[in-house]
Formats: sequence, C-alpha cells, structure tokens
Amino acid sequence: MAPAEKEHPAQSLLARAHEPTTSSQIFREKVQNRPLLLRPSSPDPRENVRSQRQKARLEKQKASRKSKKPRPLTAKQKRLLGVYDIPKDQRKYDIYLPIWKLWCAYMREILAMDKSRYVNAAAVGPLLASADYHGAMVDVVRCRCVGRVGIKGIVVKDTKFTMEIITQKNELKTVPKEYTVFRFEIPFAEEDSDGDNNMAEPRKLFVFELHGSQFENRPADRANRKFKQHIDPDL
Repeated sequence: MAPAEKEHPAQSLLARAHEPTTSSQIFREKVQNRPLLLRPSSPDPRENVRSQRQKARLEKQKASRKSKKPRPLTAKQKRLLGVYDIPKDQRKYDIYLPIWKLWCAYMREILAMDKSRYVNAAAVGPLLASADYHGAMVDVVRCRCVGRVGIKGIVVKDTKFTMEIITQKNELKTVPKEYTVFRFEIPFAEEDSDGDNNMAEPRKLFVFELHGSQFENRPADRANRKFKQHIDPDL
C-alpha cells in the first residue's frame, strides 16, 4: 500500500480557524498557487565580471556628471541633419551681393589700401593667406577639370578642400581647391564696389590669384597659421 500523504501544516492551521470550504480556498490561492517572484536586480548570467564592472563604472560617471546639458552634435549627426547645407530657396545671387561689398571693405582694411596702393608679396602674402574668403567674388581661371574653368560667383562656404560658389544664374557650384587657381578682385574705392560689370569707365582694381592647393585648410585654422614662401611644384 502507498503511504498516506501527509497533510500540509498550513492546511491544518487554516482548518482550525475557518470552515472547510473557506480554508480549502485560502490554502489553494495563498499557498499552492502562489507565484514565485524572482528578484528583478539579479545579474544577467550572460555578462561576465568585467562587463559588470564597466557597466557600474559608466553608471557612476553618468550620475556624478555635474552638467546636465545635452552634448553637442557630432560631425556625423550634423551631416545627417544638414546643418551646414544651404536651402534651395536661399541659393540666390542677390542675397549674397551685400556680403561681397562687406568683404571688399574687409580686404581693403587688412591690406591698408587707404594708406598705400603698393603691393609687396612678402608683406601682403601672409595677410592674403590667413584672410577669410566667405563673401569673395572669385573666378576659376585654371583647373585640371576644364569644365570648371570660367565658374564665377560669390563664395558662400569655404571648407577644407572645397569652395562652394553661388553664380549669377543662382546655381550652387562646388569646386575643389586642389589643382585649381581662383582669381579675385578688390576695388580701390568703396563707391566702385557696386557689382556692376557693364560700366562705361573701367574700374581700378587689385587683382590677385589664389592657388587652391596651398589653401587646403579651414578658415579658422588659416587665421592662426604662419605661412612660409616656397616654390609650388605644380606651377
């Protein structure tokens, strides 16, 4: 014969305090069918001790950070969001024409054209090398890609390796600096810088040529860089 099954101690105690029907229901719901809850903070067995220490260290650093400001965008995020892209409705030549006039006044000031009109390569060369060319009206006079020769317009973006130019036809052209020669003009007087190329009398201009291969730097980096004269092998 099979041994008689022992009565659970909790069931005998409940039978003393309640009726048989009530005691059976309480025993079934509270004892037999009671769910077993695991700790939610139990460590993941797939993580080793090293990853646990690294995770705890990162959480501690995050909690101890004083500044709660959001971190700045990375270069990849800026490219995806198009932060520096010029909208199509802003690609108009007339919008940037006043900027060219301001740029001419800026160049006349750094070259001291109001005091002297004599140009010395040793004196003005470093100034031209470190100048900012956002707003300059440039003309592509030499390039290994013949199709880019003749592009003329205002520089709206000067990056490390390219120049983005808005033409008079409201077209945005991206021209690489490498193996490209840009020509730009600076009027002597402010009243001459009206942007009209069909004047009866010829304007008095300073004409310079910029070799893009020697300017493969960001404008902010060129401002603090010291340039030395050397022979360009591509000339």
